[in-house]
Amino acid sequence: MKKFTFGLTTFLESGVDEASGMISHEERLNQAIDEIVLADQVGLDFYGIGEHHRYEYAASAPEIILAAAAKLTKHIGLGSAVTVLSSADPVRVYESFATLDLLSGGRAEIMAGRGSFIESFPLFGYELDDYQTLFTEKLDFLLKIREDAHVKWQGGKHTQRLDGNGVYPRSKQDKLKVSIAVGGTQASIVRAAKLGLPMVLAIIGGNPIRFKPLVDLYKHYYLEAGHDEALMEIGIHAHGMITDQNPSDLIERYFIPHHASFKKIGQERGWQEKSKQEYLDNIKYGPLFVGGVEEVTHRILKTIEGLGINRFLLHTPGALMPHEDVLKTIELFGTKVVPVLKEKLQK
Repeated sequence: MKKFTFGLTTFLESGVDEASGMISHEERLNQAIDEIVLADQVGLDFYGIGEHHRYEYAASAPEIILAAAAKLTKHIGLGSAVTVLSSADPVRVYESFATLDLLSGGRAEIMAGRGSFIESFPLFGYELDDYQTLFTEKLDFLLKIREDAHVKWQGGKHTQRLDGNGVYPRSKQDKLKVSIAVGGTQASIVRAAKLGLPMVLAIIGGNPIRFKPLVDLYKHYYLEAGHDEALMEIGIHAHGMITDQNPSDLIERYFIPHHASFKKIGQERGWQEKSKQEYLDNIKYGPLFVGGVEEVTHRILKTIEGLGINRFLLHTPGALMPHEDVLKTIELFGTKVVPVLKEKLQK
């Protein structure tokens, strides 16, 4: 497998309600630039922004935000987390991220997904009844565009016909990096593996180790398809915040916005409201990596080793938190947590 890499993701959370805190989209967007610059300075490998079209997130156009940071950074990979490919035009997606790739000197990544939120479908004129077929067809189209500047594509139910039309600019990378974000759907995992595309598994509930069968499923089909094991890249994405002060204080403060955010999503999806004890259990045993440097480091290490993965993306803040807390998390993740992880994992 490829070397271990570590990064950050965010939805640019701007708050759910006044009781748990809210800021303007303008303020949150400008905070993002500070976060990306700091992440680059502390040596992290990736910063990803998830496309959302909701008032509580300021992230409807990740590639524009990332382009604004491209010329202020030197090394960090810049990508989406995720691009909702199902409701996008693959030609436009490729052109936008190829532009980002050129501006950043070859550091762009499209992390494509079907989208766990559905607001983009009616916004751009797509039917939820086509949820499954939209992604499959558009992913095939995107990969075809990545292969050849003059695309020959017969079109389909959801995509336009191209008869050798040029798609420009072309990326600086020989092949613009495209990875696939998945939940727990086996078909999505098998598709990513057979295509030889890097996979990022989003974990928002339960003990992360319980996802081991899905990681093994990916590895099986990846190797069966004849792809190079040395290039295999499997990551997870999980929420977290880190402090070098009293962990209990951070855990207590984080509960309020985190609970408000998941309560709202839960009401929309019919989930049962989570108790504070469940929140605390998720920090101790589940997918919330919130706390002091040593404890978070230990839990990430245990997760990486237990799953057999080589990429870990910390989603922060995951709910609106003071900007100084987010910056401190980034600083500690890059300077205290990741160096220890790399040392232990490379033994």
